[in-house]
Amino acid sequence: MSPGLPGRGYVCPNWGGGEVTRTKVDFVVAGVGGQGTVLASDILAQVGVAAGYDVKKSDVLGLAVRGGSVLSHVRWGWKVASPVVPAGTADFLVGFEPLEALRGVVYLSPDGTALVNTHPVPPVSVSSGSAQYPSLERIESLLSEAGKRTLFVDATGAARRVGSERTANVVLLGALSTLIVVPAQVWRNVVEEWVPAKYRRLNLDAFEAGREIVQGGTT
Repeated sequence: MSPGLPGRGYVCPNWGGGEVTRTKVDFVVAGVGGQGTVLASDILAQVGVAAGYDVKKSDVLGLAVRGGSVLSHVRWGWKVASPVVPAGTADFLVGFEPLEALRGVVYLSPDGTALVNTHPVPPVSVSSGSAQYPSLERIESLLSEAGKRTLFVDATGAARRVGSERTANVVLLGALSTLIVVPAQVWRNVVEEWVPAKYRRLNLDAFEAGREIVQGGTT
């Protein structure tokens, strides 16, 4: 077992090389209603439990059923007191939608990583013509200023290729799994447990597609 939390758990990679011991790992997951953000954060929380961490989770739903903002906080640690990630401390910001990732950037640590789906879901203000959606280049620039590393991945495109755009959430989890030293099989087991039986193969394919995006360098 890799060194991590005292006596249990795993570690996150150090982008300078090697591994660094972590007493906590904080995630903020940002998306819009209908993208499976809450399911993904539930899976992420359960992966933390399976890896031996104390886990706390909190969801903030803003008119989610109408495509409003959805923000989930997931915290892994030796002992986690609060389910809410303090501003400026998230190790990972996982954006299911670029603009929602930008809205959640206040939580990202200067040493953190932003992992963002490139597929935009314009809010009503944009589709009605009252506001303009910022360019992906502008969003990436702002995210890069806030954290240490930014990865844009075409999770929606990968999900379409495996058979359903609705699995983009699991594609992103697969990509995230390559950035955290928790065995991939732990993630697979949790995905199998949390998705309906008839969609397990589809979601496992989506998970592997997400891992391949990062490991194959096709971000």
